[in-house]
Amino acid sequence: MFLCSASGLNARAQARDLLALAVNEVWGLSPLPDIARRPGGKPFFSEREDLHFNLSHSGDLALCALDSAPIGADIQIIKEWRPSLPRRVCSAEELAWLDEQPDLWSAFTLLWTLKEARSKESGLGLTTSIRDIRIPLPGADVSEMDGLWFRTWTGPGWAAAVCGHTRPPEKIIKKTLDIPIV
Repeated sequence: MFLCSASGLNARAQARDLLALAVNEVWGLSPLPDIARRPGGKPFFSEREDLHFNLSHSGDLALCALDSAPIGADIQIIKEWRPSLPRRVCSAEELAWLDEQPDLWSAFTLLWTLKEARSKESGLGLTTSIRDIRIPLPGADVSEMDGLWFRTWTGPGWAAAVCGHTRPPEKIIKKTLDIPIV
């Protein structure tokens, strides 16, 4: 599994630039293979179904995950969400964990990224209640649940998670994209 991120993005398309950079670096493929979408919406390389990727962006951040098996990744800027959202999307166990956290919105964003990463790994999208998406509670560096590996990361103002069949690396590699100044 390979994970990389970029910051300072000023256009959504630059997340795809990060994907192209990673695919070239890890698999030596350039240009970026054609991308298609599965019925649930998950993107894949139409002529290289043996190579799996996932891409996420939020604000000026992007996260890219590559692996030889299905993978899901999510990055989110930490913000205040609707006050009713945690009760709507979290299980009783997750709500109890949230009640113990010193910063509700940072903790909630971390749970959200885990749920997004798991749903993106499956490729099914949100076909079930978000509350019912099973995830490990944050705390350990890396967790295993239902035959899948999970890992989370946080930084100033952001949270990220990955879910896949391979043990995730400890660090996300930061990349610099050639971003024109406008």
